Amino acid sequence: MYRLITPILILAVLGITACDPTEEAADDLPAPDMAEMTGFDAFWMNLNEHCGQAFEGEVIEKPEGDDQLSEDAELIVHFRECEEEELRLPLHVLEEDMDDWNRSRTWVITPHEEGLELRHDHRNPDGTEEENTWYGAVTLGDSDGNTAEFIRTGRDGEGVQSGWRITILPGERYTYGTIRDGEWGYRLDFDLTNPIDPPPAPWGFED
Repeated sequence: MYRLITPILILAVLGITACDPTEEAADDLPAPDMAEMTGFDAFWMNLNEHCGQAFEGEVIEKPEGDDQLSEDAELIVHFRECEEEELRLPLHVLEEDMDDWNRSRTWVITPHEEGLELRHDHRNPDGTEEENTWYGAVTLGDSDGNTAEFIRTGRDGEGVQSGWRITILPGERYTYGTIRDGEWGYRLDFDLTNPIDPPPAPWGFED
């Protein structure tokens, strides 16, 4: 199974545990061989660079006639949970006609056999799962370290590729959106130059 290069995994491979004072300290271990890192390793590290931070965003593009999000929606992404085997990024949305934020959506990214997997965790205000939840896809090919595409091959007809694209430029921009044959459907951009106070936990989770 595919695994990202992380200090924890290096410790496991070498058989070193932090609780044994007779073993070599983690700080003394050699750094991972950068030449062995894949594009997905770099992509994963770039996402983790903003762990714990939250940022404001906006709708840049949307499909004509689609009303899931309006052009004027206020958006916040929170790099909330960064584990060795899972990243969770809640999306908080406030529309003009809402009295409070919609905290139903969380992007969940995990290592996959050949790259990464993206799933969408959708919750009701009481924390229960929505009927349409945990949909997503896995990556095809490699990543350049900044962009990953999660493709549902053949889902919309023979020869048609649709899914999601995520781009991360550390300290600059985080972009999430839907794609169809390489073209944006929805595109949400978040400004990584200006962290804000983290929002409350998404529905179904505790602060």
